[in-house]
Amino acid sequence: MEEFSYLHLGEKVDPDKYLICTYRITTDLPMKKAAESLAAEQTTGTWTGISTLERKTFEKYGGRVIGIDGNVVTLAYPVADFSMDVGAVPQILSIIAGNLFGLHSIDKIRLEDAFFPKSIRKEFPGPRFGIAGLRKILKRPEKPLVGTIVKPKIGLSPKDTAKYVYESGKGGLTNSKDDETLVNQKFCPLEDRTVAIAESLDKLKSEGHRMLHAINISTSGHKIIEVAEKAQAWGAKQIMVDVLTAGFAAIQALAEDRSIKVPLHIHRTMHGAMTRDPLHGIAMLPIAKLCRMCGGDAVHVGTLGIGKMEGDPSGDRDNIDSCFDRSVGYKTVMPVCSGGVSPGMVDRIIEAAGSMDVQIQAGGGVAGHPGGVRKGAMGMSQAVDAAFLGIPLDEYAKTHPELKIALELWGYR
Repeated sequence: MEEFSYLHLGEKVDPDKYLICTYRITTDLPMKKAAESLAAEQTTGTWTGISTLERKTFEKYGGRVIGIDGNVVTLAYPVADFSMDVGAVPQILSIIAGNLFGLHSIDKIRLEDAFFPKSIRKEFPGPRFGIAGLRKILKRPEKPLVGTIVKPKIGLSPKDTAKYVYESGKGGLTNSKDDETLVNQKFCPLEDRTVAIAESLDKLKSEGHRMLHAINISTSGHKIIEVAEKAQAWGAKQIMVDVLTAGFAAIQALAEDRSIKVPLHIHRTMHGAMTRDPLHGIAMLPIAKLCRMCGGDAVHVGTLGIGKMEGDPSGDRDNIDSCFDRSVGYKTVMPVCSGGVSPGMVDRIIEAAGSMDVQIQAGGGVAGHPGGVRKGAMGMSQAVDAAFLGIPLDEYAKTHPELKIALELWGYR
């Protein structure tokens, strides 16, 4: 049998003809051998030489290891390997993030980044609203968006949920959302909750304040459009999808269906199972890129290591930057920073994000305020205003008691 090598170190490949990925590999094998094992497993080969592999097939469809830098391997996959007409994200992931994680000869492997060629990107809708669209709806052209997550995560009735949303809006928040665990439980049915929240949002609008609430419709793939249409008919102004539990195809279906006319808020619950180990799994960066490709308008990206969730400041910043990258041909996406956020963190989050185009959300940081939800919302809104104006939080708090109380309670974590 003819021997084939997947090594093409230093080769320049046409970025429009290859999907290029970077992987971090932990192994006792020589890195060249490990890299070849990865390329073989994910494209034309297997653990041994095979009589059915011909050179023309190998040259057309085989992965190319084009770079090795320490334990970081760059692998180029020919566009011909991807079945865009029927496969889309599931088939893409089966190649760039498939069996490779189970190779026993490699201790750990992490997909760090993916660069999608134009020929693949053009098959995806991208955001319909994006940052500009969300800002237009909210009539908030410059300041960061500031939101909350209804707490407790589960257990409130539709009436109490709607009251929470109204109080948050009266406190100045621009956004609120269901938590990732709430969809259509008996204690808070989707229809009743959506109708009640829509009434709160309409009341706020009549009082001169615009606000969006993302209704969580995460459900089985064959029902996602039907549920979204119903939620929209009941008054939903924004819908939310738990992307890793519902699937990337759920975002894509909603973004491509013209009956869905509201923005898509994308939650990343379960991501830690893939992203937390810095040496194994999938980094958040390629996940964020796929969410944007599929049509997310706002995407959770982390709190830059500042909130309660495990995070890496530089990695989270890369996630945010990927939301703004204009070279990919899509509208920009609103990055959402959420998870253990309180007013004392707001200025640092905005500074670390490097942009006012960010949505900062606090659940406990609103609901936990001693003055109640409205005062908690005021404290968060004041923190965002201070950061926007470039005024230190402690200075701004001298004339804003709601912020002062929040800082005294939670500090500047």
